Amino acid sequence: MFKNNYLCSKCTIKAALACAALAVTAQAHAFCGFYVGKADAGLFNDASQVIMARHDERTTITMLNDYKGTPTEFAMVVPVPEVLKQEQVRVIDKKIFDRIDAYTAPRLAEYFDPDPCQVRREMMMQRAPASASMDASGRLGAAKALGVKIEAQYTVGEYDIVILSAKESGGLETWLRLNKYRMPQGASKALQPYIRQGLKFFVAKVNLKEQVKTGSTLLRPLQFTFNSEKFMLPIRLGTVNAQGPQDLVIYMLTKSGRVETTNYRTVKLPANMDLPVYLRSEFASFYKAMFNEQAKREAMKVVFTEYFWDMSWCDPCAADPLSTEELKEAGVSWLLQQHVTPNPGSPGAPAPLMRRPPRGAQQAMVTRLHVRYSAETFPEDLMFQETKDRQNYQTRYVLRHAWKGDENKCEQAKPYLDRVADRQEREAQTLSNLTGWDINDIRQRAGLKTSAIIDGLLERAAFWK
Repeated sequence: MFKNNYLCSKCTIKAALACAALAVTAQAHAFCGFYVGKADAGLFNDASQVIMARHDERTTITMLNDYKGTPTEFAMVVPVPEVLKQEQVRVIDKKIFDRIDAYTAPRLAEYFDPDPCQVRREMMMQRAPASASMDASGRLGAAKALGVKIEAQYTVGEYDIVILSAKESGGLETWLRLNKYRMPQGASKALQPYIRQGLKFFVAKVNLKEQVKTGSTLLRPLQFTFNSEKFMLPIRLGTVNAQGPQDLVIYMLTKSGRVETTNYRTVKLPANMDLPVYLRSEFASFYKAMFNEQAKREAMKVVFTEYFWDMSWCDPCAADPLSTEELKEAGVSWLLQQHVTPNPGSPGAPAPLMRRPPRGAQQAMVTRLHVRYSAETFPEDLMFQETKDRQNYQTRYVLRHAWKGDENKCEQAKPYLDRVADRQEREAQTLSNLTGWDINDIRQRAGLKTSAIIDGLLERAAFWK
């Protein structure tokens, strides 16, 4: 994929990622926490975003353009397995990306410890489970001479679309240059593998007259649907002239199970951990640092899973699940009936903590994948498979607010406060391990009395010896 005359998915498009995670059953336990924050894709600078809906051999890809510059300079090239007809391509509203990003975003939840003096012993510490180029005749003549064939061309919304096939990459690169696509060095080499596979090339440019009609300065997402045995997303074109590593967030919509890559390791990010409560106002900074650290430890050679859930409910909700209409807009083709319970609250009210799927609901599963990659760490395009795994998972982190009372209030108070001190030290250690942040800085930010904590831990260690 590339835009702005770059073979670059990052530059081209914002295109195309408690307790224990729960199984999808009516008996699943609630997390019971209060949702207090999220870290969406906008946290990562210029992160590309793609929505992929896949069922049988039908694939719908939606790419969010985040192009900054003169519309005449915009261009996008995506390898596709077949010649796309006009009815297979359309533009959609950007809000679908906002909705699915918000729903699947990493989230923060908080709990409040009860008064230990008022809680029954059996309930104490109970936890929830966890176009302005050459004319048509000129283009056809030049294309034929260069071994390039214009398979189809049409206008969709504010985009002029051309579907190309080519015999060799040098001819295709030359044709693109002649048609005002200024290709970077290395473009021919990057295009060659796709030509050998017999793939076509979906090429989009902005039609300025149609762009004016939209009344918007932003380019709407492009969506195209095709049939293919291969379940894949081309990313190699995005590495030709990239200035360093790139982030890609992929929202996978499937009917039955979690999606993973088959040619790279797919790893779930560390999640469902207790963290110091001061992170309530710094969750975005924490998540960015945590992801950076995990990507570094994996040498940027894995695809991270950030979320997997049944789209008809959530727990806790970072945003309402997408409606049937919104899912269809995103390319879901297998839904037969409305399956999302409307938010019973008043407009602007917080979403309920948890939603349950009604009986007989048509399911749509969403997998959020996040990959940081470069040409060296990801030399192949992403290949996927839908698994049979239906175990819900989310990058969720927990703040546990301690009871603020006197240790002499009751006999249970001091043992409780001792446990809190131990817990808060573990939270600090966890945060340091996840992010690489200095443990002493964390202790200071958390207001922990470092010496007293260490002394207490040493005393307990000596006792158990």
